[in-house]
Amino acid sequence: FSISTYNKLWTDAQESLDVLLQGEREVKPVKDHVTAFKALGTSYIKYVQVFRNLDTAYEQIVHPQKRLAIRQVLEGVMGRILEIKNDMVTLENSEYHYFDDILQDLKLLPEHIEIPIPKYFIKENLKVLQEREKLLAQILVNAGLQTQKPVKSMDFGEAIKMIQVAERARQGRLRATFMKQIYLEEKRERQAKLQGKTGPNPDDAATCIQKIWRGYIQCKKTEKIGEEEMVFLGMTASTSMLRAREVNILRGEVQERHEEDYRKALVHTKDRLKQTEGLDIKETLQDQIRQCFIECRNIIGKFPDYPTEEAGGSTSTFSQKTPDQVDEELTAKEEAALQKKPKKDKEKEKGRGKEKEEQKQKTEKKGEEEGWKMAPSNFLPVMEEGSSQYNAIWNNRDEGWNFLQERDPELIKQEKREEVEKEIRVQVDEVMRQEVKNLRLAVDKEQSNEQKKGKKSEKVRAANCKLPRVSGLFLVRRTIDSLYQELAERGLLIKAKTVNLSDYVGKYSYLGTALRQADVEPMPSLSDVRQLIALYGILPLGSQAVHEKAPLVKAMLLAGPAGVGKKMLVHAICTETGANLFNLSASNIAGKYPGSSGLQMMVHLVYKVAKQLQPSVVWIGDAEKTFYKKVPKAEKEASCSLFILIDPKRLKRILPTFLKLLKAEDRVLLVGTTRRPFDADLRPFCKVYQKIILIPRPDYASRFGKYFKSPSLFITILWKHIILQNGGVITKTLNISCLAKLSDGFTQGHIFQAVQTVLSERRMLQMTKKPLRAVEFMTSLARQDPVYKEEEETFK
Repeated sequence: FSISTYNKLWTDAQESLDVLLQGEREVKPVKDHVTAFKALGTSYIKYVQVFRNLDTAYEQIVHPQKRLAIRQVLEGVMGRILEIKNDMVTLENSEYHYFDDILQDLKLLPEHIEIPIPKYFIKENLKVLQEREKLLAQILVNAGLQTQKPVKSMDFGEAIKMIQVAERARQGRLRATFMKQIYLEEKRERQAKLQGKTGPNPDDAATCIQKIWRGYIQCKKTEKIGEEEMVFLGMTASTSMLRAREVNILRGEVQERHEEDYRKALVHTKDRLKQTEGLDIKETLQDQIRQCFIECRNIIGKFPDYPTEEAGGSTSTFSQKTPDQVDEELTAKEEAALQKKPKKDKEKEKGRGKEKEEQKQKTEKKGEEEGWKMAPSNFLPVMEEGSSQYNAIWNNRDEGWNFLQERDPELIKQEKREEVEKEIRVQVDEVMRQEVKNLRLAVDKEQSNEQKKGKKSEKVRAANCKLPRVSGLFLVRRTIDSLYQELAERGLLIKAKTVNLSDYVGKYSYLGTALRQADVEPMPSLSDVRQLIALYGILPLGSQAVHEKAPLVKAMLLAGPAGVGKKMLVHAICTETGANLFNLSASNIAGKYPGSSGLQMMVHLVYKVAKQLQPSVVWIGDAEKTFYKKVPKAEKEASCSLFILIDPKRLKRILPTFLKLLKAEDRVLLVGTTRRPFDADLRPFCKVYQKIILIPRPDYASRFGKYFKSPSLFITILWKHIILQNGGVITKTLNISCLAKLSDGFTQGHIFQAVQTVLSERRMLQMTKKPLRAVEFMTSLARQDPVYKEEEETFK
């Protein structure tokens, strides 16, 4: 853990970020659409590069205070990427963008613009997530909804008996093998005596053993040389990678230890400062405020009103303003309160409002004539502040004493001294406010405005403090744990499958830009889909600061044919962010919470638990059913046969209200999945789902292609990935190219089902003697219906 390595990680990211921030300050309007998109795309790619470097730096550094500063810049860069993405969508009216020409100019690979998922999303909340997972598993077991049977603990005596039986059987097999060898050796000796043959010559035996041993040693040396060559070329995993994993684990332990020590030091330092410096700070503040009031009276002839606590107390006025400014501000407020506006003034204000609207329209027209310009950013101040703060504190700081990169006590004192001063200032304000009242009464012989209007203010307060309306949804007051348990028992809160976004394999499409230049809208690739899920789903849900300031996405729809991995992506969002998963599909809520009041109660419970235990994902499968124009007869007949009232349109009216309740600080995302979006009433359907992401079937590159995710990690795509995942072995007899070509039109679900059908237990046992062949998979694949071009065009 060398300090120079830490500084280099930050310096590389900081230099690129400074160039980008300087370019953001000098942005000029652009008239040409292509030039504007190229500038946006270049900025987007460069911010992604900075994001990757900062994420690496944040994971590598163990100093707790440096990590806080880098975390601020990292979240600012994440938010800026989302803002630029929103600008690109507004400019092109499309969710998918292609950067082939920009990547070629920057000499980058598509893998370099892959959005990384920060590990701290899960790592910093790991204990809470593990406890919640255990609680959910226990609730499902008690309710009888657990699909997997829990592992029963074995008695100590039964365990000993089982081990004894297994050990006796093992010894019996070894004894039998040993006795068989002795028997065969004695048999050969008897046959040799009968035939009159003598034993082998010792020299010949030694030569034979020597020959075999030398051959074995040479084979090992050759294998070792081959492995070293592959490691040098970066084409296989080496011991360095294993060592890197061990270092990562060790680094995580050091980070946790330093973070815990830093948290304890914050509390201890604050208490110590209160004891040692509290009285001095209090006396100093009182002297400053008292002197300020005396100067004010000498200048304006009276004591000014003491600012209220809501206005900031003595901090807002006496630390930044002169006595004359204080007096002018107070007189201006009094005059504004005394004056009343006549009707003519109101009419004038209306006229001014119309003039302002006309001016806005003129400025918009001028803006259109001047050209396109990027929208203002909420994250530029965050990045500039974090970057300057890090540089000011750490770049010129001598850290020779801090080889282990532990907390810096002097910085903690500076930070906590300000907090202690704020807390003491509140107490001082209460004392000084009463002292100023006494001085005004004794010296100026006047009462304060509060004493004059005390009775009236009490009446006004009594009139304003009316109880808010209590809706029927809020009548039941229960704990979050009880609501969590009820939703889990009803099957509305389900356990998300452990699936990472990287498991959704797919390759980048290199023809996107060329097809768009030829006025042909290309089908998005699986790599593009993975990028959108990371941008719209994972990054905002994983970071509270990003979710509050970035362009807000409350609802997202995943549309595509069956088997393309829509549900898998929903579970990946939950896995990468540690989010709760609520299932509000029409089939899942059928018969639960009946009636309009029950529906309101169900939505209220989901909203309350999802908001309290955020991040949360509310999933609606077969989302088109909620917005049916007319419920099909087949579904009505099915509900009658099951004696369950299945109303797929139950959530149609209440979903917009649910989305309105979600604020920027609520990390709750509504995700719908559909394979027949054209069956829905499109107007209300598209109003609810803010982002609609088309997920196509995999192309040839994704079915067969291969790429290097990193110089030392070789990743194969789809067919190889699924076969290896299910325990298969890839040999020369298995033609992957043939499989990829003939499986055109089939989805990932079709391929996965075909591989599982072929790789049965019996076929796995025959793998060594009978290698896999492409014909076996094609036979199983031919029994399934592919996605035809007509269906694909309807989605497009």
